[in-house]
Amino acid sequence: MLTCVEICAGAGGQALGLAMAGFVHVALVEYEKEYCDILKENRPEWPIICADVHDFDGKPYHGVDLFAGGVPCPPFSVAGKQLGANDERDLFPEALRLVREIEPRAIMLENVRGFLDPSFREYREYILRSIAHMGYDVQIKLLQASDYGVSQLRPRVVIVGIRNDEPGRFTFSYPAPHPEQTPTVGALLQDLMAEAGWKGVRKWAKQADKIAPTIVGGSKKHGGPDLGPTRARRAWAEMQVEGKSIADKAPDPEFTGMPRLTPRMIARIQGFPDTWVFGKTKTRACRMIGNAFPPPVAKAVGEKIKEALYASKQGFTLTREEYIS
Repeated sequence: MLTCVEICAGAGGQALGLAMAGFVHVALVEYEKEYCDILKENRPEWPIICADVHDFDGKPYHGVDLFAGGVPCPPFSVAGKQLGANDERDLFPEALRLVREIEPRAIMLENVRGFLDPSFREYREYILRSIAHMGYDVQIKLLQASDYGVSQLRPRVVIVGIRNDEPGRFTFSYPAPHPEQTPTVGALLQDLMAEAGWKGVRKWAKQADKIAPTIVGGSKKHGGPDLGPTRARRAWAEMQVEGKSIADKAPDPEFTGMPRLTPRMIARIQGFPDTWVFGKTKTRACRMIGNAFPPPVAKAVGEKIKEALYASKQGFTLTREEYIS
C-alpha cells in the first residue's frame, strides 16, 4: 500500500486518478465546504479534512509515500491578472512548508500552462530549487490531457519530485503520450446524447469528430453554466455543439439544430466516471468539473511515480546517466 496526502483536493479529480494508480489517501485537504461535501458523497471512506491549508499540520503524516496537490491556478492563469507570487491565492509556499514537514518519498504538484510563462521564470525556478534543496530529484513538464485518453485540449504543468535517498529515483519518467487512443467527442458522448431517443445522434456523432476545447469552470464571481468564452464556443459550434448554455437532459427524439451538453457529458469529457456526482445545480457542477484535474492524467503520472517507488524497494542504484544509457 502506498500512502498519499493531498491538498487542494477540489472535486477529487487528482485524488481519484491517484487512487486508480494505487495510492491510498490518509488525508485530503480542501477549503471549500461544497467541495468537501462532494468528496464525502462520492468517497465516504476518504479522510477529508475541510480546512484552510495554512492551518494544516503535516507533521503527523511524516514519511508518507506521496504528497500531492493541485495548488490554485488563478495566480498563473491567462484568464486572470497573472499576479503569481503576489496573488493571495498562491499556495506554493504552503506546499513547500508541507514538504518540509512531511518529507514524503515523492511529490506531485500540478498547475496551469501559464505557470511556464517567461514572466514567472524567477518564481518557477525558486519553487523547483526549493524542492531540490529539500532533497529531491525534481522535474517539470507540460502534459496534454488528450495524450492520455481525455477528449479535450487541456494542457497542465506537472511537477514531480522523488526523494534523493530513493534508489529508484532515476527510473521515473513522465508517461508516454498515446493520442491515438483518445476518442473524439462524438464517439465519447454518442450514448449519452442518445439517452432520450434522439434520431439525429449518429449524424451528430460523425460531425463531432474532434477532441474538445478546454473545459472552463470559472469561479464564484465569474463564469456560469456554459462552455466558456466566444472563442471556445466557436470551436464547439464546429463540432455542432451549442455552447451558450448547458442542458438538463439529452435531446428529444425530434430535436433539430445543435445540441447542448449536460453536466454529465462535460464530466465524461473531463475524464470522470459517470457515477461521480457534482451536486444538483448546473452552475456549481460546471465550476467543479471545469476546475478539476482530469483523473486519467493523474492516474498516468501516479503509475509512473509508483513504478519509481517500487523500483526503490527492488534496490535500483543506477545514476541518471547510467539509467538513460
